[in-house]
Amino acid sequence: MNMDLPLDIATASDALKQALNHNDLSAAAAVIDRLTTTRVLEELERLGHRDRAVAYRLLGKDRALAVFERLDAPVQSDLVRALRDDDVAEVFAGMTPDDRVALLDELPAAVARRLMQGLTPRKRALTDVVLGYGQGSIGRRMSPEYVAARPWNTVEQALTAVRAGLDDAETVYLVPVTDAGRTLVGVVSLRDLLRADPHDQIGEVMGAPEFVTAALDEETAARRCAELKVLALPVVDAEARLLGILTVDDALRILEDAETEDAARTSGSEPLRRPYLGARIWDIVKSRVVWLLVLAVGATLTVQVLSVFEATLEQQVVLSLFIPLLIGTGGNTGNQAATTVTRALAVGDVRTRDILRVVSREARVGATLGLLLGTAGFLVAAVVYSPALGWVIGLTLLGVCTMAATIGGMMPLLGKAIRADPAVFSNPFISTFVDAAGLVLYFLIASAVLGL
Repeated sequence: MNMDLPLDIATASDALKQALNHNDLSAAAAVIDRLTTTRVLEELERLGHRDRAVAYRLLGKDRALAVFERLDAPVQSDLVRALRDDDVAEVFAGMTPDDRVALLDELPAAVARRLMQGLTPRKRALTDVVLGYGQGSIGRRMSPEYVAARPWNTVEQALTAVRAGLDDAETVYLVPVTDAGRTLVGVVSLRDLLRADPHDQIGEVMGAPEFVTAALDEETAARRCAELKVLALPVVDAEARLLGILTVDDALRILEDAETEDAARTSGSEPLRRPYLGARIWDIVKSRVVWLLVLAVGATLTVQVLSVFEATLEQQVVLSLFIPLLIGTGGNTGNQAATTVTRALAVGDVRTRDILRVVSREARVGATLGLLLGTAGFLVAAVVYSPALGWVIGLTLLGVCTMAATIGGMMPLLGKAIRADPAVFSNPFISTFVDAAGLVLYFLIASAVLGL
């Protein structure tokens, strides 16, 4: 790599785009040559489909594989469609089995079959092991390439095995220990191996194993790896036989994808799954339009409520002025509660069996928020309009906040109980129900207090 000083981010981006726009491949290659692998990755994700493929072809063989493996699977899929078959086959063969499977899930069946046929028998067999597990399970994200030891091996023998597996194993920092039947009986870290006497047996230096089963949900397993703060976690079958390992970098990627998905669905859209600047306009539209349609249909319920209380509005037109305030406050309160509980579910702070405790807490939180906001609403409406209208606004805010927080806290738990995504299940329902129910409550209170 060129030893000149690295380019700053803005200069590199502008220089690379300008070179690609003018089809000046020599200038583009010179820019890429001065970028670190991480920076190359960032620049590729910002480029469109054509320019990304052109820039990728300018990478050297080793850097190309390193960059490709770190791209998200949908971006890899886009790149595969733009590269020559021989380029794709070479990169595909150099990937780890779990990364191959993630890419295969994004490709058309015919392309996937062609790539699998180009693998050596050993690489195809390792990939088939991972493909055998269902999507969403940690078995589909584990690496079947690892270095293992036996309890009766000496430390010296184990270190020899580690050296022999440096090129193929996903990681060598944690060595699983299995018996003759491949049952996991312990783990030993590379640090402990290097510190131990070469003639000691592995059984004397190994520790009790932490592990996950291959059928476990990938997010749960990844969070387990993060909570344990380990570099790798063995993956076993139902009989505790070792199948592979989950490395911390794969665990972090799973958690990052889960966070991205939850954030998108909490805001009422589907995850884009591609870098924003590198995504097609139609991809962005598709990620948003479904939930906009769902929410638009749900909003018709609010329209129906307004039509029912049309006579009440005609008697007190001033009531219409506060409808946006009440709807907005209720929706925000409910979404705050739903987001908090969804996050608590994700990190294991609450379980579905805690629904009564969560509902109780959120009802009290909502009532407290409603009391504070209702007092402020009462004072403003009473001073500007009339004390009677102040009571209507204050009592409605109290009721709406209590109801919204309670519903918002309950929905993620109900979604989890019926195996629906809590983020997807919560917010559309809250937006529809709280708006309509809040208006009903508003007009009922107004009718009672104002004698309408």
